[in-house]
Amino acid sequence: MLRINDTITIADWELSEAFSRSSGPGGQNVNKVETAVELRFEAERSPHLTPAVKARLKRLAGRRWTTEGAIVIRAEETRSQARNRALAEERLVELIRQALIAPKRRIATKPTLGSQRRRLAAKTQRGEVKALRGKVDDE
Repeated sequence: MLRINDTITIADWELSEAFSRSSGPGGQNVNKVETAVELRFEAERSPHLTPAVKARLKRLAGRRWTTEGAIVIRAEETRSQARNRALAEERLVELIRQALIAPKRRIATKPTLGSQRRRLAAKTQRGEVKALRGKVDDE
């Protein structure tokens, strides 16, 4: 059971873990101990998340989102399997929390008259600077 916030918790059946050998330096320990954790969360089938949250989660997850609708998070930073497991769960919780925040709707506004005039003045000035970059005539 994984707590996201006061209202949302993820059941154990939605999560699965796989362990493998970690890459990188670490001496003989790396060759015999399976410390890397691959946490898989079945996001598409989760009854706790609304369709809007799932859509935001899919966008946030990026390439970690599989074609079956699961999120795969890999953690292999530390030499401890328990610490890597905690890191992977932490990342998943943070990702879901980000997806829970609905983006504010942008209200389209008209540019002010002053800002339009400033923009046109800046364009005119830039054009003059560029016009002066031409060849110099010998008079």
